[in-house]
Amino acid sequence: MDWGMENRLTRLVRSDGRCLWLPVDHGYFQGPIKKLEKPGATIGPLLDYCDAVFVTRGVLRSCVDPLTARPIILRVSGGSSVAGKDLAHEGITTCMEEAIRLNACAVGISIFVGTEYEHDSLLNLARLVDEGERYGIPVMAVTAVGRELKKRDARYLGLSSRIAAELGARVVKTYYCEKFERVVQGCPVPIVIAGGPKVDTQYEVLEFVHDGIQRGAIGVNLGRNIWQDQHPVAMIRAIQAVIHEDASPERAKAIYDSVKSGVA
Repeated sequence: MDWGMENRLTRLVRSDGRCLWLPVDHGYFQGPIKKLEKPGATIGPLLDYCDAVFVTRGVLRSCVDPLTARPIILRVSGGSSVAGKDLAHEGITTCMEEAIRLNACAVGISIFVGTEYEHDSLLNLARLVDEGERYGIPVMAVTAVGRELKKRDARYLGLSSRIAAELGARVVKTYYCEKFERVVQGCPVPIVIAGGPKVDTQYEVLEFVHDGIQRGAIGVNLGRNIWQDQHPVAMIRAIQAVIHEDASPERAKAIYDSVKSGVA
């Protein structure tokens, strides 16, 4: 592996082989959703506890202090919105030179397997990988499902993840699901768990994160289930304990409760 590529990946993944990445890129297609109306205010208190931030160039420049920022994974795909006809109709919105200028450790792009725009999104990934390998910048593929949440099963996610790896993605972001180990076993590059819509309880989040790690994920790329929680610092510290301290969901929930109450 080239020195630059290895160095960037080392900055994103801790020496224990695990990672906690914080995505705040949702505005690129959803606009100012709850708790991301002011991204800087949301990101600031959480930076000490994440290993990297997944963000667009606009929010990075306007809302993230370059003196305190964590390693950056730059969102480089887009072009559709929740107001449009099809969320899968994305293109590459940010060039690799811009990623270099912003000192990104990686770039991230969504793929939409099984949709009308499957072909376009996969070729976008392939072209981005060509550029990333040229400059030593890893590409993270995001197995997006758009509005079709029923696609979040092991067969579909395993297919999407394997295709992403075959096209050269260095890391794949995909959803946790039943039989998640099948997704991991079929993908020859590391997998991080996507969060998806916010779930009902903190314990549910801690449980699926713990189970996903046990089944082979190297970490999470989790946003709404952290920063839409009523106590986001408590939530990220609890998830950090699951990932980097092998905490059980029960112990992690106890950490959440103690941080929430001001004890920890």
